[in-house]
Amino acid sequence: MPAANSDPIRATGSHPSAYLIATLQRAAVLAWLLAILGVLAHMSSRGPTLASLVVLWLLLFGHAMVLAAEFALMLVVNRHEAIANPSLREVTRAWLHECLHAARVFGWLQPFRSHAIPDAECRQQSRQRGVVLVHGFACNRGVWQDWLERLRSLQVATVAVDLEPPWGPIDAYVDSIERAVAQIESATGLAPLIVAHSMGGLAVRRWWQTTSTARVHRLITLGTPHQGTRLARLGFAPNVRQMRCGNAWLDALSRSEGAAQVDRMTCFFSTCDNIVLPATHATLAGADNRILSGTAHVHMVSNPQPWAEALRQLSPPTD
Repeated sequence: MPAANSDPIRATGSHPSAYLIATLQRAAVLAWLLAILGVLAHMSSRGPTLASLVVLWLLLFGHAMVLAAEFALMLVVNRHEAIANPSLREVTRAWLHECLHAARVFGWLQPFRSHAIPDAECRQQSRQRGVVLVHGFACNRGVWQDWLERLRSLQVATVAVDLEPPWGPIDAYVDSIERAVAQIESATGLAPLIVAHSMGGLAVRRWWQTTSTARVHRLITLGTPHQGTRLARLGFAPNVRQMRCGNAWLDALSRSEGAAQVDRMTCFFSTCDNIVLPATHATLAGADNRILSGTAHVHMVSNPQPWAEALRQLSPPTD
């Protein structure tokens, strides 16, 4: 047992391991930059041509165009949903925010800063509830950097997991989540608050099948395809297939859950989610389902409403 007067926060999980997602995204960013420099060098030496201008345009704005296509599909799929359709202004603003936020996440935080902020664990049982952060598909713990900074400033015991293998079955992530929850339980003596983005919410629910309901104080999900997403038809990795609408894995997951588990869930979903289609598939019957207006999929992590809810859950109960 450490001395009582020791530093209350201890860094954990900061080993600079070359996780696959960070390595691949780092390589992609560097290749993108080299490609831009190559096109500019070609244009400088030989003058601009139609082909070089088209390639440069695609390099600079290709990701924004892909996102625009996702938002267009979102409008088509959600047109019959029992939710208020966002205005064109809301959709445009959500698209612009997603372009900027996704560029920051996939171009900087995840490839180069995924372990810049280590986990923080209390040295002894502080009786202050801790947090487990679980990222989604094609992501790593870097997506939670803003949350990690704020939670460390509040001296909240926090573990942000890296789910590997990135394209394996969701079932393979159970052990990683178990280690994170056990670490927080050991540090605080309390069941943690778990916050999960996108596929991470399904991974937590799968882990929850293997243990008792009481080990989770509250599960907050952000844009989790609890009922699947139509975009998953475009992928063939095991975890993507498990996110297809109406698949047997999702059905079995839902059947395995009791009302007590669902009652401990808060599901944030958005009218401008460009990944979970239709939007209401990010909800669960019996859960506390809350709508985020005008917020795209990755940008949900920065929406102030989930953070405010997390702080509320971390606050000690008032008598």
